[in-house]
Amino acid sequence: MNPSPPIPPGPPLVLVFAASDPTSGAGIQADLLTLASLGCHPLTALTAVTVQDTVGVQGVHPLAAELLEQQARTVLEDMPVSAFKIGMLGSVENVLAVAEIVSDYPEIPLIFDPVLASGRGDELAGEEIIAAMREMLLPQTTLLTPNAPEARRLAESDEDESEPALDVCAQRLIEMGAQYVLITGTHENTPQVVNTLYGPDGVVRHDSWERLPGSYHGSGCTLASAIAGCIASGATIEEAVRDAQDYTWKTLASGFRAGMGQLIPDRLFWARGDETDEGDEADEASGENTSQGHGH
Repeated sequence: MNPSPPIPPGPPLVLVFAASDPTSGAGIQADLLTLASLGCHPLTALTAVTVQDTVGVQGVHPLAAELLEQQARTVLEDMPVSAFKIGMLGSVENVLAVAEIVSDYPEIPLIFDPVLASGRGDELAGEEIIAAMREMLLPQTTLLTPNAPEARRLAESDEDESEPALDVCAQRLIEMGAQYVLITGTHENTPQVVNTLYGPDGVVRHDSWERLPGSYHGSGCTLASAIAGCIASGATIEEAVRDAQDYTWKTLASGFRAGMGQLIPDRLFWARGDETDEGDEADEASGENTSQGHGH
């Protein structure tokens, strides 16, 4: 009797903690599409169910922390996970539950996208949730990926008389425990979108991207999941940040209008049209990477 052929190794597994978005523009569905597009196999622990469309969020219904914990621990006991990605958590109890779960796996890289508001500005995290994130999750975070308003909210201090500079925010977030912070410039009033990666010694790299017209639903989810996927596949932090930005820009450049609100990034852009042409356009649009002297 012939022995069975060996089973080839599967794709890297990434466990996502995030909320459901019925449009699949953002949330856990965006994470699934992104990770699958990059050759990973996503695992999920649902934190909340949202009611929303491309225009805005009508309702957020957090899952019980016990149910969230059961989802995550069941898959973690069964499968080897290469990275964690955290999105919207929905309640203080869920922040605490996720913090406790990931603390049992300190060797697994953790990419945290602190979702505090929707693209339209709907509030998704109050002060209690933000305080719990600072205290319980930031000290366990490998890479934090806030946009500029999120970075300012997470880093704000009672002593601030004016809005702190982003460099100051990044320094504070690293002092709170995050190893690296990637602050995205999508919400800043600049001709180009400038994303800056900070590490323990300051700026690691700046990347400038052509600012595309329109507003996108789920660009932050896409970027954070893409970074998690790259890290799960063996990239360093700096390589993952560079490659994930390139991928995300291409999803936005191929974005489509599915409804009456924001555009949806096309995470499977490479499956439609001429990949080579789009790649060349994106490379030209990315502008100069002004990488600093603190390489990783």
